Amino acid sequence: MTTYIPEVDDDLGEMMRAVFAKYRDRSHSSSLDRQLWTELSELGLTRLTESEATGGSGASWYEGAELLSAAAAQAIRVPFAEHDLMAGSLLNEMSLPIDSRIRTVALVDQSGRSDDVPWASTAEVIVTVWQRDSEYFAAVVESESLKELVSGANAIGEPRDRITVDLSAVAAIRVSENLVNRLRLKGALARSIQVCAALDRALELSVEHAASRKQFGRPLAKFQAVQSLIADAAGECALARAATEAALDAAVNSGWNAQHLEFLIAVARSCTGHAAGTVVRNAHQVHGAIGTTAEHSLHAFTRAALVWRSEFGSVKYWDRRVAEAARTVGGAGLWSLIAD
Repeated sequence: MTTYIPEVDDDLGEMMRAVFAKYRDRSHSSSLDRQLWTELSELGLTRLTESEATGGSGASWYEGAELLSAAAAQAIRVPFAEHDLMAGSLLNEMSLPIDSRIRTVALVDQSGRSDDVPWASTAEVIVTVWQRDSEYFAAVVESESLKELVSGANAIGEPRDRITVDLSAVAAIRVSENLVNRLRLKGALARSIQVCAALDRALELSVEHAASRKQFGRPLAKFQAVQSLIADAAGECALARAATEAALDAAVNSGWNAQHLEFLIAVARSCTGHAAGTVVRNAHQVHGAIGTTAEHSLHAFTRAALVWRSEFGSVKYWDRRVAEAARTVGGAGLWSLIAD
C-alpha cells in the first residue's frame, strides 16, 4: 500500500504499517490493545503531533493522517484521533500541561452529559467542552471523577460511552467559539481520513478476489459486470481521497484558519460519505456470500466505513453544509469558493 500523503517520509509510513501489521490478527475487539498502545508510545506515535517541548514528536497532521490511515487499513482500532489530534491539540491551545495518559474529548450539554463519547471507558483523562449561554468552557476531567460512565460500543466494537460530568466541580476555562469549531472540524476530517483508508482496502480486496476467483472457467475480473463494479468503486475512492487531501492541505497550510476550510471539510465528508455507500455495495457484490462471513476480512473495512461516515456529523448534515455554503456565496461567488 502506498503512503497516504506524499509529504510523509516513506520510511516513516512503512514503519507505521509494519507496527500495525504485527497486531492485525488480535486487535478486532472493543478494548484497546495495551501492548500495541505501549509500542506506539515508545515509538513516539501516540503523541505524534504534539510539540517536542511537551514531550511529543513534533510532527504535522500529514503524519497524523498517515497513522490514521495505516491503522484503518489493518482494521486496528486505536484512539489516536481522539488522544492526539483532538485532545492533545486542544490542551495545547489552552496552554495546559500535557502528559502521556490516554485522553479523549467530550462535548457535553449543560447538564454535563454526552452520549457516544469515543473511547471514554478507556481514557484516563477526558477533555470536556460545553456551552453556557453564548460562552464556551473547557475542563480537564479525570475519568475516575466522572459522575456517570455507561459503557457502549459502535457497530465495529469501538467504545462509544455515555458520560456525565459534574460541571460545578471542575476547573472551567473559558475558550473561544473558534477553538470549539476547530475541534469539531478536526474530528470530522479525522473520520474522513479513516473512511478513505477503509474504502481503499475494501477496493484492494475486491480487485484481489476478482483476479483469483474463477467462475465458468475464467476469473471474475474478465466479466464486464464485475469490471464495472470495481471501476465505479475505484472512481468513488479516488474522489473521496482527492477531496479529503484538499481539505487536509488547506488545514495544514493555514494552521486550521483557511477562509473556506469548513466548506472543504464538508465537501470531503460529503464525498467520503457517498463513496462509502457505493464502495461497500460494490465490494460485497464482487465478493458474493463469502464477503459477509465473519472469517473474511472484508466486513472489517466496509462496516468501519459506514460507522465512521456517521460520526462527527452525518452524511445528510455535511451535504446540507455544502449546499448552504454554495447558496450563501451565490452564483457569482461559487467558482471562487471551489477554486480558492
